[in-house]
Amino acid sequence: MTFHLFRAGKAKNYHYRFQIAGARVQRSTRESSKAKASQVAQRAFDEALILTNGGKVVPTLAAMAQEWLEVNGPISSAAHQRSVETTARLHFYDLGDLPLNQITTSHVELARNQHLVDHKPASANHWLRVLKLIANWAVKREIIRSIPWQVRMLKVQKRPRSILPIAAVAEWFAAVDQVTRADPSVATAIRLMFGLGLRESEAAGARWEWLDWQRATYTPGITKGREAEPVPVPAWLIEQLAPHRQVEGLIAGKRGGAQQHPPGFARKAMKSANLACKIKGITPHRLRGTFATMLSEQGVPIQTIQAVMRHKSPMTTMAYLEKNRDTAAQAQNDIAEKIGFGRGEKVASAAPQTRMDTHVDDYHQSSVDGSSGADSTPAAPTPGE
Repeated sequence: MTFHLFRAGKAKNYHYRFQIAGARVQRSTRESSKAKASQVAQRAFDEALILTNGGKVVPTLAAMAQEWLEVNGPISSAAHQRSVETTARLHFYDLGDLPLNQITTSHVELARNQHLVDHKPASANHWLRVLKLIANWAVKREIIRSIPWQVRMLKVQKRPRSILPIAAVAEWFAAVDQVTRADPSVATAIRLMFGLGLRESEAAGARWEWLDWQRATYTPGITKGREAEPVPVPAWLIEQLAPHRQVEGLIAGKRGGAQQHPPGFARKAMKSANLACKIKGITPHRLRGTFATMLSEQGVPIQTIQAVMRHKSPMTTMAYLEKNRDTAAQAQNDIAEKIGFGRGEKVASAAPQTRMDTHVDDYHQSSVDGSSGADSTPAAPTPGE
């Protein structure tokens, strides 16, 4: 409820009270019936709401979300559209019926607490991003002047995300082939994701006419992010695609390329391959992350990876990269080899030897030639040493 009804003293008529745009409003409804008084109060509140917004009616959060879906849904990715739709349908809690400019920080924090009952902090942060997306869109359309709440994201302990180990690639793809024997186009699509860094939807819509066989490049015709640039096609992928080469049509379509796969079509095969190879967390998204990480490990500049993955911002690209400790360890070994630490060579210290260093060197020398140096008995420490 956006207002409060009450009776003052022994008065028969109801009064209403509400706060809007920082101002407190209190009036008599001149009605003794609570139902009629509620209608008067609601009408007064709605009129005040319009006045505070320059005469414009402010839609509710739910109505604004529905409008966003109608306008932006057709030009957004299926996953993005589904995320907003699911949040609006299931997770607005008490916020959905509130006008956008009346949603306060307290409202959002209480709704987030409800969300945290059955969801993790990372999910709560995603929920908040959807709310901000809708509110920012209302600001751009000049429906509200600014977002009326200020709620920070929760701190989330970041965990290393899965990447497909290089040593397991062959075994993993063999498992993929095994579970997709009834529809090999799924395995082809997964290879496109791994070899070209395509999103699942991009692999499903990949077309033969976008593949330049002479230059060994692939230029996606439809992408989620920035304008498409040619992506180099690795030789192994060229070899696997060549026997099925067509002039045009879907590369990995169902029924011989006649029909495009629906969203989520590759997840079942990937999950089965993960189970067979005892690998966790390899999804279409993490296969794309594996592609980016492998390029980075080979020394490809972040700007080039950004262009190949069709990201608008390098920060988005960096979010895909995972730290590989094996790669870091190999780099450390390579550095050790270059400076002479890795071949058992003795590296002279620039620091002057201490008395203990001298004794240690004398001991090692005596062990080699059988002599004991000037004095085989170590000198006793002097008092105070």
